[in-house]
Amino acid sequence: MLKVFLVEDEIIVREGIKNNINWAAEGFAFAGEASDGELAYPLIQKARPDILITDIKMPFMDGLELSRLVRQEMPDIKIIILSGYDEFEYAKEAISIGITDYLVKPIAGAKLLEAVRKVGKLIQEEQQQKLFLRTFEKERLESIRLGRQKLFRSLASGKKTVSELLQEGREVGLELVANRYNIVLLQIFFGDEVEGYSEEENAAEQAIGAMTERLEGVLMVELGLDGWAFIIKETDEKRNLEQILHDFLERLQNVIRSHTGIEYFAGVGRAVGRLSELSRCFEEANRAFAYRYLKKRNQIVYSEEAPDHPSMEDSLNLSALNVEKMDRKNVEQFLKIGLKGEARHFIDEYFASLGEKNIQSLLLRQYVTMDMYFAAVAMLEQIGYGATELVERCGDFQRMTTVFSSVDHTKAYLQNVFDTAIDLRDAVSRKKYSSLLKDARTYIEQNYDNEEISLNTVAASVNLSPNHFSTIFNQETGQTFIEFLTSVRMEKAKELLRGSSMKMSEIAYAVGYKDAHYFSYLFKKTQECTPREYRSQAQERSAC
Repeated sequence: MLKVFLVEDEIIVREGIKNNINWAAEGFAFAGEASDGELAYPLIQKARPDILITDIKMPFMDGLELSRLVRQEMPDIKIIILSGYDEFEYAKEAISIGITDYLVKPIAGAKLLEAVRKVGKLIQEEQQQKLFLRTFEKERLESIRLGRQKLFRSLASGKKTVSELLQEGREVGLELVANRYNIVLLQIFFGDEVEGYSEEENAAEQAIGAMTERLEGVLMVELGLDGWAFIIKETDEKRNLEQILHDFLERLQNVIRSHTGIEYFAGVGRAVGRLSELSRCFEEANRAFAYRYLKKRNQIVYSEEAPDHPSMEDSLNLSALNVEKMDRKNVEQFLKIGLKGEARHFIDEYFASLGEKNIQSLLLRQYVTMDMYFAAVAMLEQIGYGATELVERCGDFQRMTTVFSSVDHTKAYLQNVFDTAIDLRDAVSRKKYSSLLKDARTYIEQNYDNEEISLNTVAASVNLSPNHFSTIFNQETGQTFIEFLTSVRMEKAKELLRGSSMKMSEIAYAVGYKDAHYFSYLFKKTQECTPREYRSQAQERSAC
């Protein structure tokens, strides 16, 4: 119900307006009254009415001064002025303030009610429009986020033409034209959790997004569980690419540090001069990003810091061997959360971290291979696979003479082991996600009638971050969260249209829409007929 507040110094007039109109029957709630503007103002602040009816000439604070204060602090409130003075100056000043209607006293209750109804209709139309805009914005943002993920995969693959990339970028609001480019890959962590729901992590994600939106030359792409990709662009000669990158990374670190318990790791590629070369830039950034499994967090690693290829010298320098780098925890961490496409990078960096000369030693390679192999076996056993699974799929390295014939052969074998282990891990994860998505669907089925249900609330119910949940939900169902929620609500609405005599407004409210007009709009958009047409068709079918 829309709320009405009355300010009138003449008690007889005030009581007449208050009592002679059946406000509830007309769809309004009488929210309060006062005899002058000074008394009314704090009551209006508390009641937050939708419509203010006020006399002009009152003691202490007149209606025009009260209207100015209300318009400044609560601009959505519609104001109807009552005046016993039919003078142009009052009307002119009222218009300048933004008064919705100006009525001359004495006024009949029917005429006042007509004016209030007119204003009420205007408020409902504005509320409906705001609801449309909010919902459309949610749908637009989710579609853009998924579209940007698709675009970035195209950029990283290098398989599309420049014109195709530019067009795809414009469709998701990213202008890709620039003189030079670089890529930053980022992941943030809340404690040791990667997937779990965290309010602090969500706040940090939103702050990173807001900060990036304000920066020229930086395009952000959310990659779900994989974190973020930032495309750094040099578009003119005023600020070169290195300055833009430095400024962005400095701001990024400041934002993350302002959130308690949040850690990060970033990898930076090498600058390129062509859009078609961004796939190479991504490869460099991803190689640096793979260090997050080997290095401590809260670091930014540049691709220049990652060794390219090991030396072919074969001397074993034990004094240079960093035993800490051989900690199996690094391997276990990668096998736990690493991506299949990162296995080659991880193995390259792991070998490089042991020393370019040392890894040429046959003895050391055998030890490292055995250690990494058994780490993979242990991980698979933890998730329910037998110890022979890798042997059956990858072969037994102890019987394969080619495994240790060169560093490249050793790396190739280990990459196969890791890719296989990650495939098996992800198969288990998909089953887990299937269970989580089932729980999410159940949550939606039980809460679809709550207007406040959102991506965040559903993600929290299954203990996933909103970005991760949205990505998985779209991948597994082929629908965005908004599309799925709308489909559930429409199916429930059809059940009520077929099997009950409820009014359209009652059905709208029962399926989570306070605004019946918006419900009708969505129903027609998704079902290609109005709710009334659907009900009539259903009744005709049942009568046959």
